[in-house]
Amino acid sequence: MTQVRCEVKGVFMATGETATIPLVILTDGSDRFLPIFIGIWEAVSINSAKNREVLPRPFTHDLFLDLCAKFSITLRSLQIDSVEDGVYYAQLVFVNNRHEEYLDCRPSDGIALALRGDVPIFVEETVLATAAQKNEDLPQVVDLMAFLQK
Repeated sequence: MTQVRCEVKGVFMATGETATIPLVILTDGSDRFLPIFIGIWEAVSINSAKNREVLPRPFTHDLFLDLCAKFSITLRSLQIDSVEDGVYYAQLVFVNNRHEEYLDCRPSDGIALALRGDVPIFVEETVLATAAQKNEDLPQVVDLMAFLQK
């Protein structure tokens, strides 16, 4: 299994004739873009982490990382390792006392945590090979903040 380091291109709203759905787009720096449809609250959390916004009260993702720090648990990375029937599966990689642990998570929560923890996001090459799209093939999108300010 080959893991490819990816970055968050942005958080958007996919606009269609019948629905408007939040999504995050990852890229490996090439012409491959991985759109992952997510919930609105995860979209807001990822967007605030991407923009390094400091909120007056912690989001759940901030609280989770604060709890880990209190117990000397370090978030090492996020691994998005499979996609089945359009559903992505991911694992957070933690380290405690040199012991590595994997925790199943939704990719949206993992991305929010990875951005806040400033740790890498990896996507299995097989996931990119099967689910990534070229920029011109992505759904029509509007930046999340521009959408929310309407």
